[in-house]
Amino acid sequence: MSVRSRWLMISVGLGILLNPLNSSMISVAIPRLQHVFQLNFTDVSWIIFSFYIASSIAQPVMGKASDLFGRRKIFLTGLIVAFIASLLAPLSPTFGWLIVFRIVQAIGTSMMVAVGMAIVRIHITEKQATALSVLSIFLSGAAAIGPFIGGIIIHWWGWPAIFFVNIPFVVVSFLLSWRHIPKDEPSTSVALGMSFRKWFDLIDASGILLFTVGLVALLLGLLSAKSSGYFSLGNVIIVLVALVLLAAFVRHELKATSPFIPLRTFAKNPAMTWVNVEFMLVNVLYYSLFFGLPSYLQMVRHVSEFQTGILMLSLGFCSLITSPIAGRWIDKSGPRPALLVSAILMTLGSVWLVTLNQTSPVISVCLALAAFGISNGLNNVGMQAALFQSSPKEIIGVASGLFNTSRYLGTILSSLLISIVMGGEFSFRGFRVLGIILTVIALSLVFINQRRREDYSPRLEEG
Repeated sequence: MSVRSRWLMISVGLGILLNPLNSSMISVAIPRLQHVFQLNFTDVSWIIFSFYIASSIAQPVMGKASDLFGRRKIFLTGLIVAFIASLLAPLSPTFGWLIVFRIVQAIGTSMMVAVGMAIVRIHITEKQATALSVLSIFLSGAAAIGPFIGGIIIHWWGWPAIFFVNIPFVVVSFLLSWRHIPKDEPSTSVALGMSFRKWFDLIDASGILLFTVGLVALLLGLLSAKSSGYFSLGNVIIVLVALVLLAAFVRHELKATSPFIPLRTFAKNPAMTWVNVEFMLVNVLYYSLFFGLPSYLQMVRHVSEFQTGILMLSLGFCSLITSPIAGRWIDKSGPRPALLVSAILMTLGSVWLVTLNQTSPVISVCLALAAFGISNGLNNVGMQAALFQSSPKEIIGVASGLFNTSRYLGTILSSLLISIVMGGEFSFRGFRVLGIILTVIALSLVFINQRRREDYSPRLEEG
């Protein structure tokens, strides 16, 4: 990799790590936020839900915007938005205001994740899996080390500090990105002096509106049912309205001249669809462990925040060590073998969780964390490599955005799964049931990778 490519990777990496870093640090802060704002576990979990709902919508929207208006501009704007949110969130007078600033933070960091992957796809044209492994170090490292950093910061300075810690990353990334991210070629579809109607059609504002309202309604209906513990008539109506809106979105996209999400392209490339489905399931598994285990350690085993962060560190180390190895492996053999090994490791890790009992040494949890950490390193590189193989270059922005929406949908479903299994209180019995469910999901991924990866070529295309 050339010196220019290395600096480009560092510039992008420092920006995209903000999203997983902020999603992971908050997992250790949940008990502290419950105490500070006098909330129960279900209510405080909206600090997680709001971030991922906003991210799941912002990712493809910003991907579409970057395809039209330039990836460099969107990336730099995202850094500014994240900076503002990080300054204001610690000043929140109520939990409601904290949710608002988390949503703003999610939008800003989402701008960088979707666009950052597209920048790599466009400007690094050889050994892309190796390049992806570098980004994976930023992404998986930030996500997995986040609880450790969060535990230390909260222990010494309190929960507001987990927002202030973003500021140096934002400043350095902005300065490097301004210098090292190449300026974009102007899109042939965008022209000065266009009428409002043409701009409206170009960005597919109707499609974005249908997608946003439909997805928000669906997630709110599901989350409200989770909060109350059952599906009320109101929840059912909201979900039905959401499904109607999403159906209208599909119909609109099939007719639009410049669709927000090119569904016809997905239909012609079914591998793109399977990549997103599998990635969603992978994240249901990973984040069920990621959010469930810290709460289990603190609420069931009474482990301190600091010790919980130390234990979760094994997840990050295994991901970091695995990522560069995965990059070289995938450049030679393609993503299928790595993804199959990853699914097997997640199965073994899930089975190990089921075998734990209330007297098992806390350190034994590290075995499950190691299995999931290695699989996470393989997945972060392998799934993105599979996306690059299956996605046309001209829609890589929206494809990357939708890919990350699959990540956030999986994350939201993992939070729903934990809440449904645990009910109103986190318990050891519920944790064991969770392990059984995760084992079933992991086995399904083994099956998918055996049956659905034959259509990928042996290696990533170079040039």
